[in-house]
Amino acid sequence: MRMWHKDLIDILPQKQLCGQWRECIAIAHNIERLGFPNHVLVNRVMEYPLSQFYYYCWEVFYTMINRGYHPACSKLQYIAKLCNAAEFRPYYFWDWHNDRYLRECLYNLEEKAICGAIPKEQWEVVYNKYKNKFDIWNGLTVSRRESYV
Repeated sequence: MRMWHKDLIDILPQKQLCGQWRECIAIAHNIERLGFPNHVLVNRVMEYPLSQFYYYCWEVFYTMINRGYHPACSKLQYIAKLCNAAEFRPYYFWDWHNDRYLRECLYNLEEKAICGAIPKEQWEVVYNKYKNKFDIWNGLTVSRRESYV
C-alpha cells in the first residue's frame, strides 16, 4: 500500500492513478473495520484529521474523472461519510508529503519506468515536471544502468 505524494496525483501514470483509487478504498475499509489502515506505509494517515484523507481521495477521484475514467461516486461518498468530511480543507499531510517523500515517490516511479512498467510517454510527463528539481532518469538513454558506467 502506498499513498503517492499529493503533488504527483495530477500526473500519475494511468496504472498508478487507478491503483491509487483502489488503495484509497482499501485504506477506508481498513479504517472502518480496524480503526487504522493496517499498513506501515499508510498508517500515518491517522496522525491527521480524516478530512485530509478524504480530500486526498477527492483529488484522486477527480483526476480520474478529468482523464475520462469512471470511478464509482458511491465509493467517494462512502469515504466522505467515514471521514466525516463536512469541512473541506485543501491542504493536507503537511509534514508527511514533503520534498523528501516526493523524492521517494519519484524514485519509485522512476524504477517502474526503467523496468518498462510505465509507458515512456507517461514517464515523460513526470520527468518534465521534476527534471530540474531531482536527478531522475530522462528515459532517452538505453537504461539507467548504462548511464552510470
